[in-house]
Amino acid sequence: MTRSPSSPGFWRSPLRGPWLTSVLGVVLLGGITVLFVTGLVSYAAYNPNLAPVNDKTPDKGILGFYLFSWPTDPHWLYRLNQGVHVTLGVTLIPVLLAKLWSVIPRLFALPPARSLAHALERISLLLLVGGALFEFVTGVLNIQLDYIFPGSFYTLHFYGAWVFFAAFVAHAVLKTPAVLRNLRRLGEDDSSDPVPSDLVSPRPGPPTVSRRGALWFVGGGSLLLFATTVGQSFDGLLRRTALLAPHGGAEPGSGPNGFQINKTARYAGIDAAETNEDAWHLVVTGRTGTVRLSRAELARLPLHSAALPIACVEGWSTSDQWWRGVRLRDLAALVGYDDDPPDVLVESLQRRGAFRRAALRANQVADPRSLLALYVNGEDLSPDHGFPARIIVPAAPGVLNTKWVARMTFGDL
Repeated sequence: MTRSPSSPGFWRSPLRGPWLTSVLGVVLLGGITVLFVTGLVSYAAYNPNLAPVNDKTPDKGILGFYLFSWPTDPHWLYRLNQGVHVTLGVTLIPVLLAKLWSVIPRLFALPPARSLAHALERISLLLLVGGALFEFVTGVLNIQLDYIFPGSFYTLHFYGAWVFFAAFVAHAVLKTPAVLRNLRRLGEDDSSDPVPSDLVSPRPGPPTVSRRGALWFVGGGSLLLFATTVGQSFDGLLRRTALLAPHGGAEPGSGPNGFQINKTARYAGIDAAETNEDAWHLVVTGRTGTVRLSRAELARLPLHSAALPIACVEGWSTSDQWWRGVRLRDLAALVGYDDDPPDVLVESLQRRGAFRRAALRANQVADPRSLLALYVNGEDLSPDHGFPARIIVPAAPGVLNTKWVARMTFGDL
C-alpha cells in the first residue's frame, strides 16, 4: 500500500529520534545565536543612523534599538566579526540540513493543528524553517556575489534575520525541557523513551549507520566547508584553501598593489581621462567654504602612514597594508574644523553602486589613522585600488573605505 508523507510509516530511517534531533539542536542553538549577534554587529558597523546614504533599511523602526556609534579600535574589529559571521554560517550548513532532515516527518504531520498550543508551535516551526532557509540561501548567494534575489541584500537579510531569530527563540523555549530530557538519555534507544516521539518510525528500516556515525558525517561536512572557506580571511597560502570563496586562490597580481579587491575601476565605470593629474581635483567643503586640491597639492600636505586591513561583508579580508596619505582630520581643518572634526560625506567618481556615497562619523574622522590614502605599500594606488585617492578607516567595512574619491563634505549629517 502506498503511504503518503503524512503517514508515520512513510519515514523509516532508524536514525530519526529525539536524541539526534536534540544534539543537532544544541549545536544550532549556540551557532545561530553567534550568527545573529555578529550579523547585528555587522549592520551597526555601517552606521545606518548617521545618514540616509548609509541606511539600507530606513523602515527598521524599533529593530534598530541597539545601534551604536561604530568604534575605530581595535582596527581589526570588523575583520574579525565578519570573518566569524560568514565562516560560521557556511560551517553550519550541514548541521542545519541534518536538523531539517531529522524533523521532516513533523512538517507533513496531519492534522495541521490539534490544539491552540499545537497550532502556535506549527506556526513557529514554519517561520523557523522558512527563515532558516531564506537566511542561509541569501547569505551564501551574497558570499558568492550572486545577487539573483529581488531587492537589496541588506534589507532582505536584516528583516529576515529578525523574523527567523524570533521564531528560533520561541522554538528553543518550547523545546528546551524536551531537549534536556533527551540529552540525559545518551546511549539509550529512542523507542524506550517514556514520552513517545512522533520522530521515531513505527516500522524502521534496517540501519546502515549508527547515530554517532551520522554525527561524524555531519561534522565532517562542516569541517570540510570550514577548511574551504576560512582562508578568505587571511593572506598567503591559507587564502588558496578558500576554494568555495570568490576571493580565495591567488592574489590578483603581484607587487605593492597585489592584494584583493571587490570592484575594479572598469566595473565601477572609472575613466582614466578623469583621474589623470590634469583632470582630477578633490573638492572639500565645510564651514569656511570649499577648497579644490589636485593630487600634487595633496601630496605636499603633511602625509601620515597607517597599517590597516580591508574587510568586506562577504567575509573576505586582507592583512594590514601600509597606507600613506592625508589625515581626514587635517582635511577637515582646511575648511574650518580645527579642533573638533565633524562627520563627513564622501562621494566617489563611481558611476553605480549602493555605496558610491558614504558617510563617516566624527570619531572616525578624528582618528589619526583615518586617511585619504594616495599610496599603498610604498607606491601609488593602482586604478583598481582607488587611484587617485581613497578613504581608509580603521575597523570600517570595506564599502565605507570609498575609492576614487571626488568630493568630501564636512559637517553635521
